[in-house]
Amino acid sequence: MTQTKQPEQKEKRRLFDETGKRLLREIKPLRGWILLCAFLCLILIGCAVAAPELLGDLVNRLYAWTRNRTPNLARSLLPGLGLLLGVYLLQALVTYGNAFLLNNVVSRFFCAGFRIRLSEKLGRLPVSYMDKTPAGDVIDRMMEDVGNMADSIYGIVEILISGFLQMLVIAAILFFTDWRMAIPVVLLSPLSVLLSAKMATLGEKHWDKHFDLGGKLTALAEEAYTNYPTTKAFNREAELQTRYDELSLRHQRNGIFGNFLSSIVQPVIIFLDALAYIAVAVLGGWLILRRGVAIGTVVTVIFFARQLSAPLERIAFGLSYVQHVKSAAKRVFTLLDLPEEADPAGIVEAPTRGRVEISHVDFSYDPEKPLIRDLCMDVQPGQKVAIVGPTGAGKTTIVNLLMRFYDIQSGQIRIDGRDVAELSRAENRKLFAMVLQDTWLFKGTVAENVAYGSPEATREEIETACRCAYCDHFIRQLPQGYDTVISEDSTVVSSGQKQLLTIARALLADRPLLILDEATSNVDTRTELLIQKAMDHLMGGRTCFVIAHRLSTIVDADVILVIREGRIVEQGTHRDLLAQKGFYYELFTSQYRI
Repeated sequence: MTQTKQPEQKEKRRLFDETGKRLLREIKPLRGWILLCAFLCLILIGCAVAAPELLGDLVNRLYAWTRNRTPNLARSLLPGLGLLLGVYLLQALVTYGNAFLLNNVVSRFFCAGFRIRLSEKLGRLPVSYMDKTPAGDVIDRMMEDVGNMADSIYGIVEILISGFLQMLVIAAILFFTDWRMAIPVVLLSPLSVLLSAKMATLGEKHWDKHFDLGGKLTALAEEAYTNYPTTKAFNREAELQTRYDELSLRHQRNGIFGNFLSSIVQPVIIFLDALAYIAVAVLGGWLILRRGVAIGTVVTVIFFARQLSAPLERIAFGLSYVQHVKSAAKRVFTLLDLPEEADPAGIVEAPTRGRVEISHVDFSYDPEKPLIRDLCMDVQPGQKVAIVGPTGAGKTTIVNLLMRFYDIQSGQIRIDGRDVAELSRAENRKLFAMVLQDTWLFKGTVAENVAYGSPEATREEIETACRCAYCDHFIRQLPQGYDTVISEDSTVVSSGQKQLLTIARALLADRPLLILDEATSNVDTRTELLIQKAMDHLMGGRTCFVIAHRLSTIVDADVILVIREGRIVEQGTHRDLLAQKGFYYELFTSQYRI
């Protein structure tokens, strides 16, 4: 076991493993902007090199004046002082421009690009992924993790361009100025960099846990506030708070350890740099006294030695931050690398009559637990087909298969004789209008919500659909009528009224096939009867699948399919099935039994 784990640990602690290399590849499209940043970094390095040289020359001039006492000191120093001031001013302007460029161009485009890619990726993932993944975790990856990844641009530029390049240039100038004083500085610098890289990798495992727990915290908070009334109703606030506190404490601890291991690098670098600075100062003093080295030369070397601390500290910070960024990148790359569902390019041939054939279909969410087994049905155009059965029998699963939210494991589903597996999912779903038991409204006006599936619809068409769904009367009683802004959490409309709006949405879409999954579960009996009449009138020539537990709502269906344990055990009209006194008879009579 130990031998197996060691290679994994070594691989995990490499500074630029596959995740690091992939981050570098991801910024290739931004190489033009990064080259501009590199050019600005070169200007900064030039300023950093010029300033000590100018200062050393001024010191030599001042020292010469103290010995000769010439009257033209100001004339001798002013040009150098003006040039030095110009160098520092240029350095300040370029530093600001570089930071502005990195923040407002490179990082922003990098961040926006990743979020667009993640959004597009989610559209290509199977519905099963969202069924199994908390929405809060997905949101955390798109917002928090991508935001942390964008910061990697700073680290990469600082480490690979500014820091190392400046360090090499300063080291070369130190040797050119005085090789004897350069030796202690150059000997300690590689030790500082190696120590930074080694210590930077220690915090990666803590950052991995930190970001993973951050996703769980976001998911828990999203779940709690989405279901806030239920939480309050069952007095589960304390338990929820306890769960949140436990996760938050673990999240905090891993963040503390990660920050500690990242932050401890910089003090160590400063300590080693201070040793080099002391060594240069002592050696420089000895060289002045014993070897006659000019004071200005020693001052120049000391300033360069001090300037070497800046790139070393940036390198230390960058190397420590790389692990922080890599941990966020792993979660983003994991989502981007998920296998996508295959989607053929077939299109629907108009017009669609609406015949649906299901032949020997098998399907299960879990291979160990078969659900749909050898399902067969032949639905003729314009028929109203009711699907009934006990909870868990597979009624909603049939809808998921028709909409291709899930793909069948065997068998065939055909619409107008064409296998739906040959159609693109978008084309397949254009055939269906759908009303689910769980309503969904987005933040927008009532008219925009009704026209969600038909954005080109006119106001007159929207109002007609609402009148047919018996919701026009309460819409006109709202503060701004059809222009009233509502949302899923809105208290302006009741649950039953939300259901009516989603039915109006389906009616307005005017698709050849209609699916109603407990569509009238949230309306009162009188409204339910009115909707049934409206549906019967408006669904002429359309194929309709109705899933219902309240069997009184489907007594007028053309065909009733009774599902039990994933199989059709009975089928026929309401009167025929009652006459058989089988399973349907038991279901129907049980709803009226006292």
